[in-house]
Amino acid sequence: MRFPQIKNIATAAALREHVAKLGIDLPLVDQVDPDGALSTATSFADGSAGTFVIPNRFAVLPMEGWDGTLDGHPTDLVRRRWQRFGQSGCGLVWGEATAVQPEGRANPNQLMLNRETVEAFAELRTRLHPSQVVGLQLTHSGRWSRPVALPAPRTAYEHPELDRRVQASAATILSDAELDDVATRYIDTAVLARDVGFDFVDIKHCHGYLLHELLSARHRRGRYGGSLRTRTHFLRRVVDGIRAQAPELAVGVRVSIFDSRPFHTGLDGVGEPTGSGEYPFAFGADAMGIIPDLTETHELMTMICEMGIGLVSTTAGSPYYNPHVQRPAYFPPSDGYRPPEDPLVGVARQINATAELAREHPNITFVGSAYSYLQDWLPNVA
Repeated sequence: MRFPQIKNIATAAALREHVAKLGIDLPLVDQVDPDGALSTATSFADGSAGTFVIPNRFAVLPMEGWDGTLDGHPTDLVRRRWQRFGQSGCGLVWGEATAVQPEGRANPNQLMLNRETVEAFAELRTRLHPSQVVGLQLTHSGRWSRPVALPAPRTAYEHPELDRRVQASAATILSDAELDDVATRYIDTAVLARDVGFDFVDIKHCHGYLLHELLSARHRRGRYGGSLRTRTHFLRRVVDGIRAQAPELAVGVRVSIFDSRPFHTGLDGVGEPTGSGEYPFAFGADAMGIIPDLTETHELMTMICEMGIGLVSTTAGSPYYNPHVQRPAYFPPSDGYRPPEDPLVGVARQINATAELAREHPNITFVGSAYSYLQDWLPNVA
């Protein structure tokens, strides 16, 4: 028991004292006002689709399901989950990770939206309340693709450590032409999402998946690597296609606003950073890949505003190589390591980074992550 568990902190005063000992900035209130900010409406404006009013500040954020069929249809478990999303009362439902093509699935049972499954998604959409703003996360898992039992990585560039972990090589790198085809799949899938009534789609740029990896493709040659402008060519191409073919559909982006170098299990099962020296593969981090540096993240948000995107969900890191950064938790994932820091440190890191972005980019509505670790204390902090 290296850190006190949040569920065992009984009072706001005790939580405030623990936060002070950690030396982190995590403001909280003792009593939650039922008519306070969380109960009030908010909105976001999309440059093509207009303004969307979200009736309150609670959101269901996208998770990667492992309970669809092998051909990408929802099952009874998926339908029950979405039914509960509709009954929850939350204002925003950011629908779960849905692959744009079979080879981009993160697991063999991940949902896919295509001509064969579109009617099933239309039924899924009806399980949500009319007042809720509802989106669908579109994804290609890239390096972490596993459409069958074994890894089948498709990567943006060579990475000495992560290539080793998934048996990737120069042969698995997607060409510019292949990325053009993937972008077309995103556009086609977005049009289907529009057809069945979704308010927005998320062009997923987080957690080490393909488009997140493109954000750090500094050494890649061609149209999809190099400067941040060319590293965001994929996003621009997809947004332009959606604007042309489905202008009434809003676009959101869930993005890892900072990353770090990979971690591995060290002494006593505690996570340790892998390697030493400069690390050029982390978007939103310093040159060593350890400390968040939001310089390029701010540049990305400026570009997102220029594209008319007004909704961004923030997260960080990746569940595959630094899970304590991505989702602070007391208990590690089964294939992970014990956290090297109190999870509250990671919670505060994400919340404060999101707050910084929100102050500097007021035309974007930000949906924050990392709150789940707080459990019953979530509304006191949020």
